Amino acid sequence: MSATRTVVHFLRHGEVDNPDGILYGRLPGFRLSQQGRAQARIVAEWLSRHAIVHVAASPLRRAQETADPIADAHRLDIATDERLIESTNLFEGQRVSVGNGVLRDPRHWWKLRDPFTPSWGEPYVDVARRMLAAAYAARSAAEGYEAVCVSHQLPIWTLRRYLEVRRLWHDPRRRQCSLASLTSLVFDGEMLREIVYSEPAGRTDPKVTGA
Repeated sequence: MSATRTVVHFLRHGEVDNPDGILYGRLPGFRLSQQGRAQARIVAEWLSRHAIVHVAASPLRRAQETADPIADAHRLDIATDERLIESTNLFEGQRVSVGNGVLRDPRHWWKLRDPFTPSWGEPYVDVARRMLAAAYAARSAAEGYEAVCVSHQLPIWTLRRYLEVRRLWHDPRRRQCSLASLTSLVFDGEMLREIVYSEPAGRTDPKVTGA
């Protein structure tokens, strides 16, 4: 007898309205831009023929708004899962872009003393563990069908590296996790069999400020 196949899609939220170009992290109130709402609708349409029975999202507004059209299409409520939230970051609320960001100021350099943990925010291993717990909770909720978990770039990418047994510290400019992209975990029973990456709304620059 074959094991039950379940798919858990980790969806990065769509583009955010961020005219000042800051790293918004867990700051409240940041919502999707017009383009971000269009990206969310594209993903919802892409998933419309999938057997989605569970939709969960980070408590942050941009994630909830990205989840809305998917939940609506499948007549589901959104389950808010705190484990899907963005990681903490000491640079939250500031510009970190090259040339005009806070990293030009030597007073901030101490925050960069340990890139492997990292020293400027939530440890990668803690992010990976909470995201893995969210993944298995969603797998259980959608057993035999599919689930969508709306989260953020760094947590999704950290989970993927953890599952692929790669080192967790990395170059942020090389993350394969575009806006409104899907990182899909395919399970047979409780065993992870495959990770599939897709970009229904197209590819975006991984260096886009924020998450």
